[in-house]
Amino acid sequence: MMELGVGIGLRTDPAGLAKRARDLESAGADYLWTGEAYSADAVSTMGFLAAVTERVQIGSSILPLFSRTPTLLAMTAVGIDKLSGGRCVLGIGASGPQVIEGFHGVAYDAPLQRTREIIDICRSVWRRDALTHQGAKYQVPLAEGQGTGLGKALKIMDHPLRERIPIFVASLGPKNVEMTAEHAEGWLPLHFWPERADRVWGASLAAGLARRDPSLGSLQIAAGGMLAIGDGLEDLRERSRPALTMYFGGMGARGRNFYNDLLKRYGFEAEAELIQDAYLGGRRKEAAAAVPQEIIDGTSLVGPEGWVRERVQAFRDAGVTILDVTPVGPNGLADIERVRSWLT
Repeated sequence: MMELGVGIGLRTDPAGLAKRARDLESAGADYLWTGEAYSADAVSTMGFLAAVTERVQIGSSILPLFSRTPTLLAMTAVGIDKLSGGRCVLGIGASGPQVIEGFHGVAYDAPLQRTREIIDICRSVWRRDALTHQGAKYQVPLAEGQGTGLGKALKIMDHPLRERIPIFVASLGPKNVEMTAEHAEGWLPLHFWPERADRVWGASLAAGLARRDPSLGSLQIAAGGMLAIGDGLEDLRERSRPALTMYFGGMGARGRNFYNDLLKRYGFEAEAELIQDAYLGGRRKEAAAAVPQEIIDGTSLVGPEGWVRERVQAFRDAGVTILDVTPVGPNGLADIERVRSWLT
């Protein structure tokens, strides 16, 4: 059965956030996601959600892996999992050089290797091993000849509720998606276009799944888009254009924009070049106008009921197991309830 996820959205006053979380849970959401980019941190919101909800899974979408040590990520997941009664989903991702180097002041290097090692370290912490990891990017305890030499292998003092907390990875590149399919419980692909997903990621997913440990279970895929059900709402799809413009045009330097690369892999090489040139040149309206209408429509769930139902089925057919939606229409929670009824 396909499940339903909803992004909790921007932070608001505590009473408003609590009400929104409870309303979404009552409407049928199975997951509530919160991220951080370079805004307020996601962990404090996750703890808050743990206190005001009872059933819904609480996921980070995403915690940037460069800004935290692997053991801190593991400890954070243990804390949220305890506070929520076993409802934490640890969503991690590399973010990008502009945020990691420009905001955190940390070198952006070897994101694929780091992600792989972090997964291993987290699971070792959750098993309460005396932690030892000597990888290419992380050495725990600190390698001989570094620091004071007094570090020793420790195991987490707490007893985690679960020794396997689900790890979801936000990945887009071929090798990173392959690693995600092999080692993670779930995948968080951004700008997922069901009809063209296989041509972009099919080979990577197949390669990773072929080596996947059966104990991990099936790979969960969380993807979706804006949601509004009703006649005459098609113009609401345009709300995604500014964000897509920023991602395709400005989220990264020329030659180092993962989202621009994705647009090219979807088959829009000329448009990707135009959007980036215009955006980086300060011509934002020109960049926005160049975003293909096909990708706006293909990644959306905004329109008449029949059309939205077809889009939901397209995501299902593409392998999505958690339909993530962002309500933008006048019906709000009613749209969540309607989609929930289609998924059961």
